[in-house]
Amino acid sequence: MPIDAGAALGATIEPSSSSWDADDVILYHLGIGAGLGRPTDPAELAYTYEQRLAVLPSFGVVPAFRGLVLAATGQVPGLQINPVMVLHGEQDLEIHKPIPTSATVEHRTRIASIYDKGKAALITVEVESGPAGDPTFTNRFTIFARGEGGFGGDPNSPPPGNTPPEREPDAVVESPTMSHQALIYRLSGDKNPLHADPDFAKLGGFDTPILHGLCTYGIACKATVDTLLDGDVTAVARYGVRFTGVVFPGETVVTSMWREPDRIVLSASTSERGQPVLSNAAIWTR
Repeated sequence: MPIDAGAALGATIEPSSSSWDADDVILYHLGIGAGLGRPTDPAELAYTYEQRLAVLPSFGVVPAFRGLVLAATGQVPGLQINPVMVLHGEQDLEIHKPIPTSATVEHRTRIASIYDKGKAALITVEVESGPAGDPTFTNRFTIFARGEGGFGGDPNSPPPGNTPPEREPDAVVESPTMSHQALIYRLSGDKNPLHADPDFAKLGGFDTPILHGLCTYGIACKATVDTLLDGDVTAVARYGVRFTGVVFPGETVVTSMWREPDRIVLSASTSERGQPVLSNAAIWTR
């Protein structure tokens, strides 16, 4: 069924709420590799031990993730798309205030933009989380819906930004992943079988299940916070990336970082294959 951009653009989903506590935060941190190889390091215990727990800003994608699922599975008027053909294209997260270790928040979801890219549709699902008028964080999940273009919509999506400068990075961090990393990360809410079931992965064109893009997103966030922000999770005001490739569980994510006057520009690739996995990425600081 073709997209009806007139009906879908600006459409909202009934507000919902969700809660999390310290255990959910710790599980998320373990899912992106916190404590790996250094379980008793004080810097790692800040992510894995409730007595001194800090919340990485990238955790903000977890409570709001259901909004993306609802939008991608036909819960929005005029937006009947095939979820099997959906790829996560970009992620932009604004942190309006430090994320607490436990909370209950309301999520308000709307379709913020739709672009017709010919063979696909580019759709941004915006989820504002927290009290109305005073949100804690806002997610913009941009999905690339293959086979859903040609509906006569605007083709001119904004150009990518955050290109790394032409100099050596200020820091490079290698973050190993475990062969069962995706099986841990999926317990934070993304149960897409693409990340666990080999038969389903083959339907998606992969020989084996792949790591969640948002897991890679968290890995690069942690590397940057730990390396250039001295572990200060409250320093992050915004974090945006474009997903450009996949990580297979067990590979090493290499995050390169450049300090710029107003932000930290970053990119990520796999050590083993040299595959770019995050591009046009930046963390804006307070």
